[in-house]
Amino acid sequence: MRIMMYDDAGQAQGLMLQNREGIVSISYTELEYVEVINKTVSFHLTDGAVHEMSAALADFEGQLLSRPEFLKTHRSYLVNLRHVRSVDGGHVMTKSGHSIPISRKRRSQVQDAYMNLGHLSETAAPDVHTAGTFGKTERPAGPWRILMVDDDPADRKLWVDVLQRHGCVVRQAEKGNDALSMAADEPYDCVLLDVMIPNEDGFAICEELRKLVQAPVIFLSSLTESDKQVKGFAAGGIDYITKDTSEELFWAKVETRIKLAMSDRTQLRYGSLLLDLTERKALIHEKELPLTPIEFDILWRISERAGYIFTPEEIFGMVWGGQPWDGGQMVQVHMSRLRRKLEKAEGEQCFIETVWGQGYRFVSTGP
Repeated sequence: MRIMMYDDAGQAQGLMLQNREGIVSISYTELEYVEVINKTVSFHLTDGAVHEMSAALADFEGQLLSRPEFLKTHRSYLVNLRHVRSVDGGHVMTKSGHSIPISRKRRSQVQDAYMNLGHLSETAAPDVHTAGTFGKTERPAGPWRILMVDDDPADRKLWVDVLQRHGCVVRQAEKGNDALSMAADEPYDCVLLDVMIPNEDGFAICEELRKLVQAPVIFLSSLTESDKQVKGFAAGGIDYITKDTSEELFWAKVETRIKLAMSDRTQLRYGSLLLDLTERKALIHEKELPLTPIEFDILWRISERAGYIFTPEEIFGMVWGGQPWDGGQMVQVHMSRLRRKLEKAEGEQCFIETVWGQGYRFVSTGP
């Protein structure tokens, strides 16, 4: 069965489905969640109606995930966050009273997306955006929106998959002119830009993008030479990620740059411990700790909620995202190494406490 998009006044407003009931039109604003069991897809509407059809998740997943309000909570569920009442533990509760499971690996991204929507208003935000630049046009509520500019479909798929696993909405452009048009039409939280685009200059594209967006522009390139990276910063790029970077470090850099762009905070101070979010460094008594990117991410994330007890599963979800849960081994290994480094620098006050049978808690000794 074929699933097709339909347009209303030039904007995609919903789905047109062909099933045993004939042709069924479903508005995005009426679609509460989608459930997939084997090859049967059920579209649950806010009025209680359910439309079923025989299809695979891949037939429509990309179309729904391109919408800022839709998020994948489980391999079998896609949810419209505008109809969510609360997110608690392993489930989301919709305003209609439906309880929808969240897989372990997606819990943190669902929580983050829900928080980014500001706990949602009772009235859904408009779907049509007024053309303009980021900062001049109100940013639509929902997950982070990222523009990826790269002429290589294989490279785009690799990085888009990583971003979507972390709950991002990604628009794609193959050429610089397409990227400039897209940047002028709607706001983005980040732009990922390749340097080597055929017959175009990636650095020049960056300079033009900086006139249109206030979002950070990050170069994502196979060119590793230092002079290319220096040229990227000179063109207005906020960071330069080489394509041989691991997926976890790639996401850590993108996430950090977006968060810093949205916040004035660039440093966190806890007594003798200083976290520099721009440089991604941790210092105790002004001496840098030799932390790995993962160790820094763990320390940063748990420090922002001092006193809260993080379960190993919560830490795993925040740091490793889409990887399958390993029972807590990776969390234990990295946490042990992190604590040893803190203890060596600060003595018995290591900032992290183990709460037996529950998890880990950050304890600050200063403001």
